[in-house]
Amino acid sequence: MANLRSPKVLVLYAFQLFVLVQIQVSCYQFKVGDLDAWGIPTSANPQVYSFWSKYHTFQIGDSLLFLYPPSQDSVIQVTEQNYISCNLTAPLLYMKNGNSLFNITTHGVFYFTSGIPGHCEKKQKLRISVLSGNGSAYSPSYGPSALPDSAAPSYPTVFGTMPLPPSSSPANRFSILLSAVIGAGISAVINAIV
Repeated sequence: MANLRSPKVLVLYAFQLFVLVQIQVSCYQFKVGDLDAWGIPTSANPQVYSFWSKYHTFQIGDSLLFLYPPSQDSVIQVTEQNYISCNLTAPLLYMKNGNSLFNITTHGVFYFTSGIPGHCEKKQKLRISVLSGNGSAYSPSYGPSALPDSAAPSYPTVFGTMPLPPSSSPANRFSILLSAVIGAGISAVINAIV
């Protein structure tokens, strides 16, 4: 058995730590509306949820956090048809605790609205597209992606600009995988020498 204090073993441990530090978590929890909690959009920002979903990229493993006063609101997941018509009957999912978390487990398009009558008609609804395995996303011409870039919302900031989440592009994931494979190979070589 190798001496755990030998320089070769210490170099191995240092390298393995370095590789682990390089690996990034590729799942994110998104607070729906960012600075705005889940509620009826204001007259100053009536398309807050359309803008919000346009400027975020969602993937399997991510989650949506809806924050709202539980005594005043709720969140329901609905079908596309019920989303368009603001039909609140027969929701696919009903959340009402004020701190509702929706975990994304499959790709596709998801539709949410308030479970309170009249709120959907006031634009308190959200449509998101989740990337499929090949990196493509649904982007119909009538959805949030059809919004002009000049219509981007501007939020007042107290502590400066809000940082964007790190890129989770396929190239980034490939580099993480490559780092892990190289690390495992070097680890095997060092273990063979020790």
